Amino acid sequence: MKATVRVELKDGVLDPQGVTIRNALVDMGYPEVGSVRSGRIFTLDVDADGSASAKTRVEEMCRRLLANPVIEKYTIEVIE
Repeated sequence: MKATVRVELKDGVLDPQGVTIRNALVDMGYPEVGSVRSGRIFTLDVDADGSASAKTRVEEMCRRLLANPVIEKYTIEVIE
């Protein structure tokens, strides 16, 4: 099974990388960009008995390594 994890900073957490990207886009002639939030995407191949089992394991991976739950939120999509 494939699992896709999208990790983003929680609302209210300063995103200096997003600010830098936004400023660069404006400098390049894209003044319509109001704000940018950066994040990460992980694609995992997971050997599991079903999508529920895969999601449970990936959830554990997110809590333990892939995301910092204090400042980041994540979503998981499992595709059989």
